[in-house]
Amino acid sequence: MEVEALVSGADRAVASGDLGRAIALLEQAAQSRPDDITLWMKIAGMYRGTGNLRPALEAIHRALAIAPLDFTALLMRASLLQRLGDPEAGEAWGNALAQKPDSELPPQLAPVVAEAEKRNAEWLDQREARMKRVMAAAEQRADPEARQRIERFRSNVLRRTRPFHSNPTHFHYPGLVEREFHPRRLFPWLAEVEAATAEIAAELKIVMTAERAELVPYVQYEDYLPMDQWRPLNRSPDWTAIHLLHKGARIDANARHCPRTMALMASLPQPQIAGASPNAMFSLLAPNTAIPPHVGVSNSRLVCHLPLVVPDGCWFRVGAETIHWHPGEAFVFDDTIEHEALNPTNQLRVVFIFDVWHPDLGDVEREAIAAAIGMEGGAGGQTL
Repeated sequence: MEVEALVSGADRAVASGDLGRAIALLEQAAQSRPDDITLWMKIAGMYRGTGNLRPALEAIHRALAIAPLDFTALLMRASLLQRLGDPEAGEAWGNALAQKPDSELPPQLAPVVAEAEKRNAEWLDQREARMKRVMAAAEQRADPEARQRIERFRSNVLRRTRPFHSNPTHFHYPGLVEREFHPRRLFPWLAEVEAATAEIAAELKIVMTAERAELVPYVQYEDYLPMDQWRPLNRSPDWTAIHLLHKGARIDANARHCPRTMALMASLPQPQIAGASPNAMFSLLAPNTAIPPHVGVSNSRLVCHLPLVVPDGCWFRVGAETIHWHPGEAFVFDDTIEHEALNPTNQLRVVFIFDVWHPDLGDVEREAIAAAIGMEGGAGGQTL
């Protein structure tokens, strides 16, 4: 008998309530067409309907052998394991959710997905509790920096977060430590920068009201260039900058109003690269504006933020780490790791931004990097 006839016979058996006959016909069809995932899914459903969970699980495993990432099959597997009381059920729910399509799901799957999310969350909570118990002794002896890494390790293992890596658009220097936010101990000058917050903020007010000051869109590039990460904000007035130093050049129209800020910049380890650096600017983000996820030009330099005017609710994400800016609290991050920002308020947000060398680099490496990037014209016209 042909496969189609066997399937039609199985459908008639189901309609008459003879699930045993339907299963027998479908299994006969699957012998002729063993790579047909639809047949194995139907067989699994039939066995589940008769309460025969083990044979149903075997059938769904046959389906997954054909299509290991099939979302519906993974959901059914997790559901069967849950009903069987199998300890692998929690992880199985997570495996299914990892393949959830971005498109809208059929309504009948909504309760199953809701159960998947609930069951997987319970399993993750239990697993996290066990991990905390076995790690507690070591974690208690760790210093704050090590404790933060331990917490992130645990979060990555649980897949609440994932690893992010440096992915510069132009210049990747090998062997540098990758950190989303770098520890303060590596930058002893941060305290001096923070101590100057009031003076820098005062100079911001002066330059913003000066007649000949220059306020320009933060992102400006030709439309034909392959830089899609910036397209929503290209030449946009919603994200603007008052440059003091731009690609190594002093912007005198602005810098002359900021003598204290300029003196501070001169004391810091900023890269000196023709056509590329140093950079220092006031970054103005308009109300209700998002900066989309993007990466920077070179991992040989890091970026420092000194928040000046920050309404409550403004946040900044680098990799898997999200923080809220607070006026006067500076930090250093790697902008070649994916990052984004949001000002969800009805007020302006202003942050002072400048670049510094990555602390892993010695003088000879800095010289080599500066020569190469300078020869390339400073990162193809890109800035921070």
